Amino acid sequence: MTAKVPVTAKKDFVRWFLKRYKLKRRECVWILNYLLSHEHLLQNVHFTDEAHYCPRAMVISTTGSESIPFRFYKGNLMTADAEKSFHDLRLHPNDKMYIQLNFPNSHSCPHYASVREENPFLPAYLQVSESDRRIAEQLLEESVATITVDMLRRGVDEALDTNDKERFIVLSAMLNGMKVSKD
Repeated sequence: MTAKVPVTAKKDFVRWFLKRYKLKRRECVWILNYLLSHEHLLQNVHFTDEAHYCPRAMVISTTGSESIPFRFYKGNLMTADAEKSFHDLRLHPNDKMYIQLNFPNSHSCPHYASVREENPFLPAYLQVSESDRRIAEQLLEESVATITVDMLRRGVDEALDTNDKERFIVLSAMLNGMKVSKD
């Protein structure tokens, strides 16, 4: 698992989330508010993806999501009864709870990314291999370099069109530096 997320960051995120999203089940709002008022519970809460693989987990969805409204998983038990999960939270405050939040654009949300942790129970076949990770990083680096070169070329063209000699010199030097570092 990645670095531990501070309780204050989790509290800030949950407050942010509750202000912006309407949940499919009102009991989920109660659960999240209960977590906000009990810091010792938040210490054991981990926001993650694919929570159904975890030994004790909740899946909570917003109205804008296509996902199931609510699920609670504990061992081999799965239920849509939010009251059972709330009861379990109160009875077992020291057990880890994994929560998956389904809301529009969750994977591109910086607020969620700041508290989301890797799922330690994710099966190996679903995890990203190291070679795939390196390939993705290389592709990202190449894409950024290509976009940067295109932007610099457009800037050079605009500088020529507007007779902006200083801008032309600066952007040309940057473009030449990009080409040298690529070779």
